[in-house]
Amino acid sequence: MTSHSSNLFERLQHDIDKVNLYLEDNLKSHVPLISEVNQHILLGAGKRIRALLFVLCSRLNGFSGEKSFYFSSIFEYLHAATLLHDDVIDNAAVRRGKASANTVWGNSPSVLVGDFLLAKSFSMAVETQSLKILQVLSETTKRMAEGMVMELIHSHDFNVPEEIYREILIDKTAILISAACQTGAIWGQCTDKEAEALAQYGMELGIAFQLVDDLLDYTSTQEDFGKPVGNDFKEGKITLP
Repeated sequence: MTSHSSNLFERLQHDIDKVNLYLEDNLKSHVPLISEVNQHILLGAGKRIRALLFVLCSRLNGFSGEKSFYFSSIFEYLHAATLLHDDVIDNAAVRRGKASANTVWGNSPSVLVGDFLLAKSFSMAVETQSLKILQVLSETTKRMAEGMVMELIHSHDFNVPEEIYREILIDKTAILISAACQTGAIWGQCTDKEAEALAQYGMELGIAFQLVDDLLDYTSTQEDFGKPVGNDFKEGKITLP
């Protein structure tokens, strides 16, 4: 992490603490296994980038409601659901520097808890009582699923064009970051034009985020990266590097 990013996260520490507070509080389930897996995958790790973007974008028009922190959990749950499913598909052993959920509990619990998190995120989204937010999230989750299937189809396809790689990158990663920005703006009562501008900002940020992630898979270490390096190459995922 660079000094600039360190300073940024230090300035946002209060917001991060509030996001984490609601994230943990919303994890409750009467099924113990669900709570165990959720705590394993969600608590204690991650910079909460998607949740923070939702909160920050909701503030741009002067909105400062406490509910922004509550609803920010939606994006961490959606992201965690994709991680759980991804690790099963990739047979990954490590996630965020510790054993992946599928290594600890097996594939079936990991998939089912991922489904729970997906359902939980939409249950919370309904509480916004915003049809616009639900429309954005519905389209986002559909495209995320399409991106995962598209990536699976093109595994070991060494002739995959850059345009397809970009489409996968957008649907698997950038679209959720874009949605966090756009729905934050909608919740903060920004205009449609402002919300669309923030959606585009989130899209470009998400593309850059995934490009760096793909590069780190070749240049980082497992200790710094939080997951095994070289996995994209081993699994036949043709990325830009």
